[in-house]
Amino acid sequence: MASPAPPKCQLQAFNFENVQRNAGLSEKGVEGKHKKTGTTIVGCLFKDGVVIGSDNRASAGQIVADKWCQKVHYLAPNIRACGAGTAADCDHVMEMVLGSLNLHRFETGKETRFRHAEFIIKRHLQKYQGYIGAHIILGGVDVTGPSLASITNHGFSRRHSYLCMGSGSLAAQSILDVGFKPDMSEQEAKDLVYKALLAGIFHDLGSGNCADIWVCKREDNKVKSEFLRPYDKALAAANAKQYTRQFPTPMPPGITPILTETRKQLFEISEPMELDA
Repeated sequence: MASPAPPKCQLQAFNFENVQRNAGLSEKGVEGKHKKTGTTIVGCLFKDGVVIGSDNRASAGQIVADKWCQKVHYLAPNIRACGAGTAADCDHVMEMVLGSLNLHRFETGKETRFRHAEFIIKRHLQKYQGYIGAHIILGGVDVTGPSLASITNHGFSRRHSYLCMGSGSLAAQSILDVGFKPDMSEQEAKDLVYKALLAGIFHDLGSGNCADIWVCKREDNKVKSEFLRPYDKALAAANAKQYTRQFPTPMPPGITPILTETRKQLFEISEPMELDA
């Protein structure tokens, strides 16, 4: 007697039912409420290394959810990443990459390559076709020298001498375009990244609070890194003077001008009525 065939295993892949549901609701005129998030992340190469930085504000629509959100994620002693988009997605993706790089480094006993970390992030994000809200700026120094790359939530990456992402990137991009020059010194790169972050902080409602900066370079055949949080205390206040907001009409605290006043009687006051017990 022949043995019965084993049941077929149904493989479960990513579920797109919500996409079809949202498309059907949109056809009926029902639109969902999406909360805006805001971030400014910046990266810049200098002569001997790389500088990346981010702001500290995590927003949920019109609400500031966290004033000290750490967006500079540790991946390896010589590699770190800044994340923009959904905070939970960025944290989980970075934890996954951190575990993979740790296992590979412990097994081989060699320094982590920048290209390895970039490939892991690209492969993971491309698999989900943009449904993971993580936009990454990756910076590091390995045997090939300093490297800087941006990775979108679809898994597309590009390398450049300076990069910025997030809702404050339009303001930061103008500062980088004007101030960047090849073979900058470390301090010049720090100042440029800090000014670009300030531009995003002061011109984007979703970015704010202070700036975190990570510097990595190679000296005497050794990788040296420094994490400055917040960078505002490590710098003189002179760099922030040009972004000081000037209000045209100074007013004392507690005074708000009243433009119009309208009074409406909402109900009529009548004689009290006696109710039977």
